[in-house]
Amino acid sequence: MKRILLFFTVVLMFVATGSACTNFIVGKKASADGSVFVSYSADSYGMSGFIAHFPAAVHPAGAMRDVYDWDSGVFLGQIAEAPVTYNVLGNINEHQVAIGETTFGGRPELVDTTGIIDYGSLIYITLQRSKSAREAIDVMTSLVAEYGYYSSGESFSIADPNEVWILEMIGKGGKEKGAVWVAVRIPDDCISAHANQARIRKFDMNDKENVRYSKDVIKFARKMGYFDGKDADFDFAAAYCPADFGGLRYCDARVWSFFNMFADADMSKYIAWASGDATAEPMPLYMKPKAPMSLQDVQRGMRDHYEGTPFDITQDVGAGPYNTPYRVSPLSCEVDGKTYFNERPISTFQTAFTFVAQLRSFMPDAVGGVMWYGTDDSNMVVYTPVYCCATTVPDCYARAYADPVEFSWKSSFWVFNWVANMIYPKYSMVIDDMRQVQGELEKTIYEQSRAFEAEVLEVVKLSPKYAVQLLTDFTCSSGEYALEEWKKFGEKVIVKYNDFVVKSEKDGKIQHSKTGLVGKMTRPGYTKEFWRSIAEQTGDRYLVPAAK
Repeated sequence: MKRILLFFTVVLMFVATGSACTNFIVGKKASADGSVFVSYSADSYGMSGFIAHFPAAVHPAGAMRDVYDWDSGVFLGQIAEAPVTYNVLGNINEHQVAIGETTFGGRPELVDTTGIIDYGSLIYITLQRSKSAREAIDVMTSLVAEYGYYSSGESFSIADPNEVWILEMIGKGGKEKGAVWVAVRIPDDCISAHANQARIRKFDMNDKENVRYSKDVIKFARKMGYFDGKDADFDFAAAYCPADFGGLRYCDARVWSFFNMFADADMSKYIAWASGDATAEPMPLYMKPKAPMSLQDVQRGMRDHYEGTPFDITQDVGAGPYNTPYRVSPLSCEVDGKTYFNERPISTFQTAFTFVAQLRSFMPDAVGGVMWYGTDDSNMVVYTPVYCCATTVPDCYARAYADPVEFSWKSSFWVFNWVANMIYPKYSMVIDDMRQVQGELEKTIYEQSRAFEAEVLEVVKLSPKYAVQLLTDFTCSSGEYALEEWKKFGEKVIVKYNDFVVKSEKDGKIQHSKTGLVGKMTRPGYTKEFWRSIAEQTGDRYLVPAAK
């Protein structure tokens, strides 16, 4: 009972509502070092970021597991517990299996309120029961077939050290038990992404090695009147999640931006699609990269706001005087009978947590699987390594300090939010300082991890148990180090940029004057472009009269 109550509490606080998440995928031959990468941002207002931990366990015969909806906490029912479950930290398990998600919603009539398995519970239950991506697909699809699927349409990234798949699934609205689904393996030399819009369109039903699908995925679409063509022309996304303006401009535009940064393709041909034109040519599911991608490339991609593209939001009046690349919600607003919208970039301030899972077939699982993790907006986190074998979650990432309505200096979620919310109103003034500190911290932690792994690879041969302890300790110390350094940076921000002036700095220290008072200060003020927009809106109200 104690374990069930803990699971319920974790579910209530850790879940992403699925309304605006982003996943990037990099195959092992598309990466610079042979790693498989899967990234994820869990974007949801009111959600706090921490790492849920499910230790490996052995369960008695007949044991049952309570299932609660990840979004609402509503009790859905019970399922049979597996005899053995694996160690899970967040979205990665001890066998280097990682799962991310984005919700595409799809046809609302297909939500099955009688189902027992929701998409969030499906991730954690599957991670506890799977040793490979293919096994994870088997577990996920068999669970919803047996117990019913409660959620709306979902895209899952499912990866292990050797391959990565996209599985798209939607329920049957209670008309039949289970779900319809299709899974496609991303080629090893390619990259892919999904961001709240179904991405699998036509698929090769004869390619048993790289494509899987429910037997009735086409038959059910015909039954519901979603499709009436030849089987060979069946399009999963068109049938179950027809594209509209919001699904493209708010969602697939993020996929476009990822491809625009890294794909070896002319992305201008897909701008119309990303702009919201559902009649335009859609993007392919995957592409080859311009060059092999590194961990840092994927992290950089997660920090994107469409800078330098037709969707750039840093140059118009909505960016304010300090060119902030953010827009407050909601995404749209009606003004004088017309509806206007905000762009929805990859990086967004309502992110609870973000990670880049790195899965390496050339290392033992304990060392090879690492979830580079951060809490809050991916643009302003410091990614730290969480090794898949760790037996303890760092205090800074623990649920105990990540209460959504109580601030804690021990919580990375709250400390990184504190710093970010100081930066947002004066973005262009502070962002270079933030990027320098962030870059130095991530570089230090990354280099330390490489040196540390080289040592642990020797230890794991002699004492796997001791190696696990070392990896756990490094996981905890890295997270706590980043937290403490970010506190120091936050203290510097409030002092250096207090009241929208900038105090002088030398060798990393804010300067006093010779008399012990504050040193030189500058007042950046507004740009001429912003003053011009004020003048255009207010006329002569703020015009200084010419001298007579």
